[in-house]
Amino acid sequence: MTTLTHPRPSPLLRPLPRPGVRHLGPNWYAAVMGTAIVAGSGAALPVRVPGLRGALEMVWGLAALALIVLVVARAAHWGRHSDQARRHLADPAVAPFYGCLAMALLAVGGATLSVGAGVIGEPAAVAVDAVLWVVGTVIGLAAAAGIPYLMVTRHSIAPGSASPVWLLPVVAPMVSAALGPALVPRLPAGQWREAMLLGCYAMFGMSLLAVLIMLPVVFGRLVHHGPLPLALTPTLFLVLGPLGQSTTAVGNLADAAPGAVAAPHAHAAASFAVLYGVPVTGFALLWLALATAMTVRAFRGGMRFAMTWWGFTFPVGTCVTGAAGLARHTGLTAFTYLAVGLYALLVVAWAVAASGTLRGLFSGRLLRAPLPAPAAPGSATVRTT
Repeated sequence: MTTLTHPRPSPLLRPLPRPGVRHLGPNWYAAVMGTAIVAGSGAALPVRVPGLRGALEMVWGLAALALIVLVVARAAHWGRHSDQARRHLADPAVAPFYGCLAMALLAVGGATLSVGAGVIGEPAAVAVDAVLWVVGTVIGLAAAAGIPYLMVTRHSIAPGSASPVWLLPVVAPMVSAALGPALVPRLPAGQWREAMLLGCYAMFGMSLLAVLIMLPVVFGRLVHHGPLPLALTPTLFLVLGPLGQSTTAVGNLADAAPGAVAAPHAHAAASFAVLYGVPVTGFALLWLALATAMTVRAFRGGMRFAMTWWGFTFPVGTCVTGAAGLARHTGLTAFTYLAVGLYALLVVAWAVAASGTLRGLFSGRLLRAPLPAPAAPGSATVRTT
């Protein structure tokens, strides 16, 4: 008998699996954060540019729409692919991105109040911001405590695998501290306002001290094990997040203090905003130079677009709002120029990250199963998407 056999088609000719939400990780919230900060930081600029307000309202609308779509998609991810969702929580390279959910909610809420009020009206904007602030703060506090707990008790972390991504969950309370003061004047005078103000200071402290614990570990990893893998190089900009956001927080808290606490404390808050913000901004500029140099090196080494490129956006935006706050409290024109220059950098970074994301979505590449990226010796496996 003669057996007829059919040649097996080459793997290169097989159609790629249709992308879905199975591999839609929490890191996608960084795109919402990066878009919302363009609107929020633009509204905080100490200068007025003709036509800027309308552009900011469009960006805010895009961020709000992206948040709604992503929350629905992530809910579908948990409903249909709970095994993959649990795998994300067990992955030390992915779990810290759950802090991005809280910061996305907070960033869109803050932008709704500062920019969207002109579109939907101030009462609706205050209501939206209040809801998103409360939900985002609760999630952020849970992430700030829960993710480090998983890192200690469940995750298997190789020596030398520290990453700036570790900062994401502990920075979320700092975002609450920076955006909460805008709601202080909307609360009843007395205990409510004072509790809100001091609660934001408490979140400022918990986030700052947690960052001070983790940041030496991250820098020690760079010194002892060399540069990060190419795909993770943009995450170096994440260090700017707690620096710029903490400077923003103390400035906004100083603005809200006069109507919430006694005069001596309000004066102290104003002084602290300058005495803290100026040195931290100086360190932020130093880190910006280091991160930029490492990024140029990575580009020369062949770094391709990945979702980590959104790390170029939100952290820089927090430095914009921090510089704008210092310009407001000191009256120095130098901080005005710094805020405008950083905002121009933010807009360029956002355009590059957004265009790369759209290309990856249309091609389906960003929704496919992530490929392991080449890791440095002793480091954990990282994902390119």
